[in-house]
Amino acid sequence: MSTWEATGVGSHPGEDHLEAIKVVFGEVPGLPYLPELPARGVGADMIGRTAGLLVDLPVEVQPSGWRLTDRPGRDHQRAVDHLRRDLDGLEEIGHDYAGPLKLQVCGPWTLAGSIELKHGDKMLSDAGAVRDLTASLAQGVADHCADVRRRLPGVTEIVLQLDEPGLPGVLAGTVPTASGFGRLAAVEEWRVEESMRSFDAPIVHCCAPSVPFDVLRRAGVRGVSVDAALLRRRDEDSVGEAVEAGLRFLLGVVPGRDTRLPDVGVIAKPALELWRRLGFAPDRLAGQVVLTPACGLAGASPAYARAALAACRKAAQVLREDPEAGSQGG
Repeated sequence: MSTWEATGVGSHPGEDHLEAIKVVFGEVPGLPYLPELPARGVGADMIGRTAGLLVDLPVEVQPSGWRLTDRPGRDHQRAVDHLRRDLDGLEEIGHDYAGPLKLQVCGPWTLAGSIELKHGDKMLSDAGAVRDLTASLAQGVADHCADVRRRLPGVTEIVLQLDEPGLPGVLAGTVPTASGFGRLAAVEEWRVEESMRSFDAPIVHCCAPSVPFDVLRRAGVRGVSVDAALLRRRDEDSVGEAVEAGLRFLLGVVPGRDTRLPDVGVIAKPALELWRRLGFAPDRLAGQVVLTPACGLAGASPAYARAALAACRKAAQVLREDPEAGSQGG
């Protein structure tokens, strides 16, 4: 299992895509990624950016948010243009890069809980619509990955990250209806598992509490990206089973917004302590745990975004060089 060390979740501050890409390749060269810049507005947000990849499911912005429409319009085109510009920048800066590359898209369940049907409730309210959405997204993502491989022939593997902050709510039945007055019915776990198999061994990012580790493990995902501060002791049996099954853990260990960053030993500590409590061999730690910020960096300053990624990389070196540190003290 190759060591990825450290990476970012996805979003960056500001509107300068070339600068953001340079920061990523400079600070997390072990697993760089295509950054997202939601500050650019419509079509650069998580939902709009991914909706621009959908095949035969055009969307537009309504006062209530994103909605399916009959034909691609200005909002759809804006999302496509943002992504094309980002890919041009990725090609310019990463043209001679060799190694793995991470791409992030919004996962099908968070997307279904955010996009409305043409005349009615959210797509999540209709199981058939969710199936169509998942198939469309899987095809769009495959096309997107193929485009990146053409542009960057040195990429050895594409690591696909599905952003699913809404997944715990989907499973718990707490997603509001389009009107906001009701709640959509909870989705069965088997449906979620089935949908994840439509993608090529993704990593699932969920920065919300109650991450469904068991569901994701059964679905065959290759890893889970979580905020370490939201992990609870009751999650640890499920986390242990996932580690045993070989899943990677992308652990968010520095805040996503500006703060004073602590010493690298303090940053590495949550990963070391988790590993010690789970009882796994220290020499497996660096191979299965990747350090990241707790969530996206869109709300940070550019200087902090750079510093946060650098801190994750330096703390990851602690995991690699001194994995026994977690067993010293409680």
